Amino acid sequence: MEKALEEARNAGTLQDLERVRAAYLGRSGLISEIMKSLGRLAREERAEAGRAANAFKDSLGKLIEERRAALQAGMPAGSGFFDYTLPGRWRGLGSKHPVSAVIEEAARIFGKLGFTVAEGPDVETAYHNFEALNTPSHHPSLSPSDTFWLDTGELLRTQTSPVQIRVMESRKPPVRVITPGRCYRRDTTDATHSANFHQIEGLYVDQKVSLADLKGVMAYFAREMMGPKVAVRFRPHFFPFTEPSVECDFSCHICGGSGCRVCKNSGWIEIAGAGMVDPRVLRTVGYDPEIWSGYAFGMGIERIAMIRFGIKDIRMFYENDIRFLESLA
Repeated sequence: MEKALEEARNAGTLQDLERVRAAYLGRSGLISEIMKSLGRLAREERAEAGRAANAFKDSLGKLIEERRAALQAGMPAGSGFFDYTLPGRWRGLGSKHPVSAVIEEAARIFGKLGFTVAEGPDVETAYHNFEALNTPSHHPSLSPSDTFWLDTGELLRTQTSPVQIRVMESRKPPVRVITPGRCYRRDTTDATHSANFHQIEGLYVDQKVSLADLKGVMAYFAREMMGPKVAVRFRPHFFPFTEPSVECDFSCHICGGSGCRVCKNSGWIEIAGAGMVDPRVLRTVGYDPEIWSGYAFGMGIERIAMIRFGIKDIRMFYENDIRFLESLA
């Protein structure tokens, strides 16, 4: 019995352990032979021998199971402890989701310019999402076909601009913040649109802030995010909460502005909407527009990620396909 227990205890591999089990507990093993021979013993000896054989079978079976578990866990023969000198099992490293990577990179870039990160609720009031941003009540964006309205009269924010209102309501100028976050609109999902997406917006309010300051910040961001040769251009536009308003384009970092599939042969990629904060917005939050001025900008995180990582379909960000994330690592 001691020999069998010693062999099981010192089995170095699962194969060795299986040989021990077969030799003693198998159909043709020692225990089976002992059980077959019990009939040749006297009646009083038979009972005692049967109890001893069963006790041996139970002890050896228990030890074999314990040793099997130890071998599967990587423990060496004859040891009751984990061997820390064994080489570890390689686990593949994860990678950041491209949306998270772009948000972190944008926060780093703007942080070098003195911007801090501000956050706000996903469920917003109509006041913060529309009214305080100088959006008229008849504006199409208030329609239930464009916005997720709740039974409480609140809504899922359509932009991160409400965070700017909350920041200005709680702070005295100067203010310099970026507001990355999730937004919601009733868009039909396709390769370039989603009802759930991310934006990063920026706000700077101080004395004597001009459109030239905005252009300088956007040019710096473009070079840091897309490459040192990327240029910036502004085109006139309209937003309710900025005046004047502009669309901000970056020169295509793929073709260098000569025209390609990514920029639809225009040489430019539309990235952000921006402009000088409308004086009516400043008055709403209690800032005197005769003293304070500022600029604001906003851009889609998924759009930047798609351009930067060469992703053709926005739905790939949300399908949780591990092969997609591994391809970007």
